[in-house]
Amino acid sequence: MFGKSVDDNILITLEKPTWLIAMRNMFVVIHVIGSYQIYAMTMFDMIKTLLVKLLNVEPTKILRFIIRNAYAAAFTMFIAITFHFFGGLLGFFFGGFAFSPTTYFLPCVMWLLIYKPKRFSLSLWWNYICIVFGVFLMVFAPIEGL
Repeated sequence: MFGKSVDDNILITLEKPTWLIAMRNMFVVIHVIGSYQIYAMTMFDMIKTLLVKLLNVEPTKILRFIIRNAYAAAFTMFIAITFHFFGGLLGFFFGGFAFSPTTYFLPCVMWLLIYKPKRFSLSLWWNYICIVFGVFLMVFAPIEGL
């Protein structure tokens, strides 16, 4: 509706009301703190294991604190400096290839494999509809982002 006058993130375009902008910032901080810790947990563990094995350092809380902060600062700074077009990249690559499978159809596939619903049941058909919709999004979201 607004065309090119809207930024990559529509919430950045907002100027009024101030309470909405403050809530936006608060929710973004809460979301990023939680999601970054979850997605980077394997990397934190791998770095800590590598340092403990190679340098014969004891796995203390101080080491954990230093590794997490150094990795978060270095990785975030690398992303921020390298990808000045991160909003476009986020819509193109991450939205289509990374987030749509994990959000839309992989949980449905896992549910079907675990619970094995009856043939022609409503839950079976509903999961298949979600899988088709998720694959559709995964294919067409990067095309739209491009």
